[in-house]
Amino acid sequence: MNNLGTSSWLLRVLKGALIGTGFILPGISGGALAAVFGLYERIIEFLAHPLRHFKRDVFFFLPVGIGAIGGIFLLSYAVSYLLGNFETVVLWFFIGAIVGTLPALWHDAGQQGRQPRDIVIMLSALAAMLLFLRFGAPLLTTLEPTFGAWVLGGALIGLGLVIPGLSPSNFLIYLGLYKGMTDGIKTGDVTVLLPLLVGVGLVIALMAKLMAYLFKVVYPQLFHFILGVVLASTVMIVPSETLQLAPLELGAAGALLVLGIWLGWWMSRLDQRVRTSKEDPD
Repeated sequence: MNNLGTSSWLLRVLKGALIGTGFILPGISGGALAAVFGLYERIIEFLAHPLRHFKRDVFFFLPVGIGAIGGIFLLSYAVSYLLGNFETVVLWFFIGAIVGTLPALWHDAGQQGRQPRDIVIMLSALAAMLLFLRFGAPLLTTLEPTFGAWVLGGALIGLGLVIPGLSPSNFLIYLGLYKGMTDGIKTGDVTVLLPLLVGVGLVIALMAKLMAYLFKVVYPQLFHFILGVVLASTVMIVPSETLQLAPLELGAAGALLVLGIWLGWWMSRLDQRVRTSKEDPD
């Protein structure tokens, strides 16, 4: 494996780790991060038609899967600690990582052209998602942690992958299932993990083919819709307590924001290099 191939493999591990944390971090969408990091469309295509290019896709997504498992299981301890003690500061790193990749996401959205209606769709999705996250999601009621409730939780996680910008952790918090889910993941509790996997599998089976079809027939409109949802979900995770931080904490938040922007920009640039090398092997 050459240096560029090694970089591509490690880059996919890193992307997978960040996407994995998107399924357990409140306010973050794994699907949105997959879109931001240029993997969403290919993930949907693979899930919709897993046997079409099975060997190629398995090798491509192997490092992504390794990173995602690390992000969900191994980083859940660090993430839980950091969010529990420094949530306002740490969230600025994730905001920066998303902001740093927005130019690449904007470019990808316009690959097949960009019409005024696409901008309208993006702005409409932005406004609708902001209204929903602000006023609709908090109306959800608390559920008891039963098998059926965990299946619903898994379905929400699946939706967070299939529908970028939808943060499953937010809904799990509103439903009173979030802490039980993270505890179950840390301890490997099969009574939690099994129904979660069932819920994820059901949503993917039902919706992946639909999203893959929509990408083929309305690519610009769908991608601009996704971009609007990503923008809304990013705005919604901006911590309102930032201005109340002590000067040292405010400086740390600013430094993490800059670091996140750089990381997002760097991953986008490296991803573009990988894509270009595949299109022009000479």
